[in-house]
Amino acid sequence: MIIFINDIPVRIFKSKEEPDPGRINNVIDAASEEITQAKFINHVWIKNVDTADFDLIFGFLDSKVPTNLLSLYITLESDASVKNYLRTKFKIVKAAGGLIRKKEKFLMIYRMKKWDLPKGKKEKNEKYKQTAVREVEEECNVSVKLGRKICTTWHTYTMNKHAMLKKTRWYVMDCTDDSRMKPQLAEDIEETRWMSQKEVYHALEHSYKSISYVFEQYYSKVEA
Repeated sequence: MIIFINDIPVRIFKSKEEPDPGRINNVIDAASEEITQAKFINHVWIKNVDTADFDLIFGFLDSKVPTNLLSLYITLESDASVKNYLRTKFKIVKAAGGLIRKKEKFLMIYRMKKWDLPKGKKEKNEKYKQTAVREVEEECNVSVKLGRKICTTWHTYTMNKHAMLKKTRWYVMDCTDDSRMKPQLAEDIEETRWMSQKEVYHALEHSYKSISYVFEQYYSKVEA
C-alpha cells in the first residue's frame, strides 16, 4: 500500500516484509528507539511500527516544518488492519481517473499550476470504471475506450479543516475522438495537451509524486 502525504510517498509493508535495502539511507527501529523528525532524511525505513506510532509519524509528515524526507517505508509490527486505522483518522473519498493514450502520446491536464491526469470523485452506485471514463470525458471533452487497471493511489489533503484520504483507481484508456478536446474550466483546468514520452518526463518535474507513480506502474505493468 502506498499513501502520498504532503506529496511524500509512504509505502506500508506487512510484518516481516522489507524494502529494497539499496533504497534506504536511514533505518529506525520503533521497538527500541524514539521516532524523531530529525531522523527523517532522504529515504527512511521505520520497522516494528504499531498503530500508536502512526499518529506520531503522520503528525511529522503533515507538519509545516520543512523536511529532507524523500520517501518513507513502514513495516508493521503485526498485521493489524491499517485500513481500519485510516478510517478512524480520515474521511475516505473514492475516485477514479485515466492515463489516456493516442498512438505514442499521453493526455495531460494543467490544473492549479501542476501537470496532472484527469480524475474525479466516484458517485453513489457508480462503478470505478464508470467514474474513470465519465471524469476523463467531462474534464477533457474526449471520447475514450477503457483498458486495464494500472494501480490504486492514496493521498491525503485537508478540506474545511477535516483530514481527507482520497483513494483513486487508475485505468489506461485509448482515445477514440479528441476533435472537440478542451479543458473543463469549471474544474480549474487551464489546458489539455497531448505529450510525447519525453514531454511527459519534463512535465512530471512540475507534477505530483502520485502522478509519477501512476506512470511508473503503467510502464512496469502495462507496457511490460
